[in-house]
Amino acid sequence: VTLPCTATAEILADLGFDWLFVDGEHGPLETADILAILQAVGDRSTCLVRVPAGGEVPIKKVLDLGAGGVIVPQVNTAQQAADVVRYARYTPQGARGVGLARAHGYGMKFAEYLESANERVSVVVQAEHAQAAENIESIVQVEGVDAVLLGPYDLSASFGKPGQLDDPEVTGAIDRITDTCRAASMPLGYFGVSAAAVRPFMERGYTLIVAGVDTLMLGTAAKNMLGELR
Repeated sequence: VTLPCTATAEILADLGFDWLFVDGEHGPLETADILAILQAVGDRSTCLVRVPAGGEVPIKKVLDLGAGGVIVPQVNTAQQAADVVRYARYTPQGARGVGLARAHGYGMKFAEYLESANERVSVVVQAEHAQAAENIESIVQVEGVDAVLLGPYDLSASFGKPGQLDDPEVTGAIDRITDTCRAASMPLGYFGVSAAAVRPFMERGYTLIVAGVDTLMLGTAAKNMLGELR
């Protein structure tokens, strides 16, 4: 979900997707847009929000809005992964700031949320750089990381080969990440623009699957219909 439009998210949630990837890293979504999307979706789909960076403020902001979890880009070292967990978990598992917001029922469900948040909130780190591939053994050992989401396009770019997902150097890094995570029983995620793009990774045991982009879906469907009309 990249469009700052509640109707788009509402339509997708009504279709029955298990979860929606709300992208606060790329595109126009700001805090107020993300709040509106979360409110429109409600409990119909879990929303994981990709924050722009692995800092304390963006992580606690989207969690306080009621996101089901965070997706953090460019986590390249175990220390970065540990920082992400610390920002996303309340004490004693972390040091997340305590406030009153939508996640806490605006204060009406404060104690209930604090009691369950550390178990309910998902922490997903993205492996999307050559350095992450190098450090993946130590990253998957960080307690509190729930899944690793492979970012194939940024990964290829970090090798100076943007978009060349079939390049041996890129596929080698993907294999390294895949094998290490599977050996550690770490759930793996993958992004692709279509079902066909993600299917090979589902067959390799990836279970956190994100396929499609709202803008591409809208544009492709409209283009196809326009072609039929003409």
